[in-house]
Amino acid sequence: MKIKAIIFDLDGVLTDTAEYHYRGWKRLADELGIPFDRKRNEPLRGVSRRRSLELLLNGRPATEEQMQEWMARKNRYYVESIQQMTPADILPGALELLKELRQAGIKIGVGSASKNTRTVLDRLHLWGYVDAVSDGYSVRRQKPAPDLFLHCARQLGVDPGEAIVVEDAASGVEAALAGGFWTVGLGPKERVGAAHVVFPSLEGVHLQDILAALSRAAEETEETQE
Repeated sequence: MKIKAIIFDLDGVLTDTAEYHYRGWKRLADELGIPFDRKRNEPLRGVSRRRSLELLLNGRPATEEQMQEWMARKNRYYVESIQQMTPADILPGALELLKELRQAGIKIGVGSASKNTRTVLDRLHLWGYVDAVSDGYSVRRQKPAPDLFLHCARQLGVDPGEAIVVEDAASGVEAALAGGFWTVGLGPKERVGAAHVVFPSLEGVHLQDILAALSRAAEETEETQE
């Protein structure tokens, strides 16, 4: 197995912007009189703003003008909140792994459906570790379509089979698998269990841990196919 690049989702992987997104959607839902809690927020993880709003509305009729206004309002709430972010908001283990990848000569990409990806990377001072970014402006079809990660891989100059995608959302894992990438899921198996390998988080996880786990997964897949 020759891995040349690792592509990270942003929200819930490198930093907990997922919490800021939840607060933004919760505030909008409260204003619209729509019941919304953390359980209802789960399907919104890793998907586009429009798709998130559609899931929030759950069939409630809305004009395109209303949709645009509500998406803009939620984004305003989110952008206001992330201005307070600092490098202290990088999740445990993430920066250590990025430094390790840099030293090992592994290319690093960020693939996030968020249109605020670059702002967040600014706030976290992570640009020195990132070789390519694909965000909500990069492709038309968002996760679970593989386009976002394929776009990032092209920027990095690697084939999907030479890259690992690290995701914390079911839609992101689905997108990575559809694109032919190796996948590492972060979080509970009921959410990211479709990934080749699952870790609770990046805390204490090293490059060799990932490669060893993926090698075992590849061997198990070959045995199953035989």
